[in-house]
Amino acid sequence: MKKYLLLPILILSLHMQAQQKELPYHEIPEYPEDYGPGNVVARMIDGLGFRYYWATEGLEKKDLDYKTSEEGRTIFETLQHIYGMSEMIMNAPESKPNIRPMDLSALTYEDLRGGTLKNLQAASQAMAGKNAADFESFKVIFQRGEKQTPFPYWNMINGMLSDCIYHAGQITMMRRASGNPINPKVSVFNGKLRE
Repeated sequence: MKKYLLLPILILSLHMQAQQKELPYHEIPEYPEDYGPGNVVARMIDGLGFRYYWATEGLEKKDLDYKTSEEGRTIFETLQHIYGMSEMIMNAPESKPNIRPMDLSALTYEDLRGGTLKNLQAASQAMAGKNAADFESFKVIFQRGEKQTPFPYWNMINGMLSDCIYHAGQITMMRRASGNPINPKVSVFNGKLRE
């Protein structure tokens, strides 16, 4: 009888491990060969991806609905906000316009989490190996109707990229307050789980 109980647990465990491997940033990628500007930004994006992966891993309904005050965002609303910024981070190297307003109401937790991680991975890959001159053509472009407002990539660094890191920390704090802290083996310094 015990063997029959262990089989479903083993299958569930293997399924969860496979899901973790499918999404990027379960571990931070190997670092680049040099400290060129594109590689430094790519590494910042990778660091965000790793933090976000573990801040959002295993969130439950009670966590997604949690907020610290009546005026604050829920964790789910914070995921929506980060997803929108991850698209901007991904679009900047191609100077692709970010159409506003964005409707994210149809996206689930899984959609937001997976989409954000994949957007960050694509952005990191687009930035890898870029030199300082390349950055001159990278633009953050907001578009409302026919009107486009461009900004230099500098605004991405102090804007969306920094803001996403900040919000990943908020999710970590809020899920702890809701009773579901992140995996204690996460090492952001090493970019992987401690043994």
